[in-house]
This record gives sequence, C-alpha cells and structure tokens, in this order.
Amino acid sequence: MKQSQSFLKEDEAQEQDNPALSKVIEKNIRTILHLRAKAARERSLQGRLADAITSFSGRMIFVYVHIVWFGIWILLNTGWFGLRAFDPFPYGLLTMIVSLEAIFLSTFVLISQNRIGEETERRADLDLHIGLLTEHELTRVLQMLDAIQDKLNIVDHENSDLADLEMETKPEDVLAEIHRLQAIELGKR
Repeated sequence: MKQSQSFLKEDEAQEQDNPALSKVIEKNIRTILHLRAKAARERSLQGRLADAITSFSGRMIFVYVHIVWFGIWILLNTGWFGLRAFDPFPYGLLTMIVSLEAIFLSTFVLISQNRIGEETERRADLDLHIGLLTEHELTRVLQMLDAIQDKLNIVDHENSDLADLEMETKPEDVLAEIHRLQAIELGKR
C-alpha cells in the first residue's frame, strides 16, 4: 500500500513537471532529491544533532543571542542594578563558559564537515564512474562510426582528430600526465 501511494505521488508530481525540461532531466532531479533524502534519513542521531547545532551556530541569530547574553552578563556584573557582581571584571566565569562553548562548537563543526566530506567523496566517486563510463561509450561510438565510414568508403579529413579520439582514455595515464606537467610548471618557478 505504501508503495502504491509512492507511485501515486510520483505520478501527480510528473503531471506538474516543467514543460521546458525533458523527462530525463525531471527524472534525474527526482533521483538526486531521493538520494539526498535517503542520506539524511540514514544519519545517526549524533550526526543530526551536530548538523542542527552547526546550522544554528552559522546563522546571524546566534550572533544576536550572544550579543544580548554578553550585554546582560556585563550589565549584571557592573553593580548598576543593586546586585552583587557574581563574575566581576575581567569576567573569568564568562571567559571560561565561552571557551568551553568554542571547544564544543568547533567539534560539532568538524563532525558536520567530516560527514559532508564523506558525502562529497561518494558523489565524486559516482561522477568519476559516470565520466569513465561515458568516455568508454563515446570511444566505442566513435569506433563504430569510423567502421561505418570505412564501409561507406568515406575519406576522413586529413586534419581530423578522430584517430586520437578513438583511443581508449585511461584515467591513470591522464593523472600521470597532469602530475608530470605540474612538476614541470613548479620547476619553472
């Protein structure tokens, strides 16, 4: 039943698709959103907590709360309101609390960054896989077109890059060439 409701919602969403976009693009957008939602659901409680804290601390409301908090703290410790100062200048207690907060906030930020880094690495792996697959498919298509060209006795233009493009591209060779050229460039400096 749950699956049929999912299909029903997807059919309704497809009816409202943007007519300026192809069905393939719409499907890809849905796939990306589905994968992101799945990743969000699979995060642990600690990961969600770290992300929520990091998200809150990265907003201006966090700054405003701290301005108000520090202002009230300082005013209460000046003695202007007839209260005995519980943390007189130079505000050692406030300094310790803020230091502890900084330690925990930096830890939460690092936890969130580690998670984001792992997601980025997975996406980069997927991009590389798709790129390599596309390269292989295009090379094969060019080889087939070349065979058709030969079969039809069509003469290739002498300045054509077709022969170079038909060669299989190996990622390790490309990376080795990038490193070689970077080393040469660094040697010039």
